[in-house]
Amino acid sequence: MRVVWREARENNRRPEPGTEPRFDPSSWSGALVLMCGFVAVLWIVQLVNAGEHYRLNRFDMHPRETDGLWGIVTEPFLHDGYGHLASNTLPVLLVGWALMISGLRDWLTVTAIVIVLGDAATWLAAPSGTIVGANALVFGWLGYLIARAIFSRKVRWILTAAVVLLIFGTLLGNLLPSYHSTHSWQAHVCGFGAGLLAGAVLHQRPGRGRSGRSRGRGGPGTRPAEGSPVS
Repeated sequence: MRVVWREARENNRRPEPGTEPRFDPSSWSGALVLMCGFVAVLWIVQLVNAGEHYRLNRFDMHPRETDGLWGIVTEPFLHDGYGHLASNTLPVLLVGWALMISGLRDWLTVTAIVIVLGDAATWLAAPSGTIVGANALVFGWLGYLIARAIFSRKVRWILTAAVVLLIFGTLLGNLLPSYHSTHSWQAHVCGFGAGLLAGAVLHQRPGRGRSGRSRGRGGPGTRPAEGSPVS
């Protein structure tokens, strides 16, 4: 027993003075560092692409063309100019940061779902042409944050979604069809839908089982569960 108590004290003791705290990706500062790194990658790709006279744009997405399948993965990292990337930088940084504070694993999972499902749907649904940019990824993150707040019903996630919508809510207007814009509204809608799907699947509320219903029907001191499960 003494050995057990000694090990417990050693495991729970505070770090010695002078030791560096462990990096936490889910902290506000840690999440910001990681998102700054992600944005830096986008700018490095843009600098290299511009220096090569935009030769990397051969990996653009071309809907319903086999040569454009690469774009399902590469679209968020390619832009058609510095102005395009500059307009995306702040939404990518802050909306991605709002998601990153939930944890690196959640960020990677949601990002993968949005890129694969959202861009695949864009490849199928968008008109012929060329599609590049991180816009669809931002809309996917927005969709996830909204769906997570709705399905989880946790106060901190509801507040997170409310703050993000307060700042970037005007972006949702880009989900409406537009035929006089250089941006693909289909990519926005598909990315947003993939984010909603990710939030619904990852945060679905557990339903009441058969045993739970039977306990709610009768018996002293019992009562039916209030409300209905949300899928």
